[in-house]
Amino acid sequence: MARRGGNRDKLVPGAQQAIDQMKYEIATEFGIQLGADQISRANGSVGGEITKRLVATAQSQLAGQFGQPGAPTR
Repeated sequence: MARRGGNRDKLVPGAQQAIDQMKYEIATEFGIQLGADQISRANGSVGGEITKRLVATAQSQLAGQFGQPGAPTR
């Protein structure tokens, strides 16, 4: 049975550090101090914004890959 949580292997080395940096930058933008003593809604808003930004980045990269002439298509 697969384990949940813990030390999962990351697909991209260094990705966790980049996401942590993004998390603290977003928290600063939102005026939120992250931590266990904060309400989950505040911490959750940071997580939601991380997801939005990661999706936007991936969409932009995919559009660049598949939107260019000569790029692989399905």
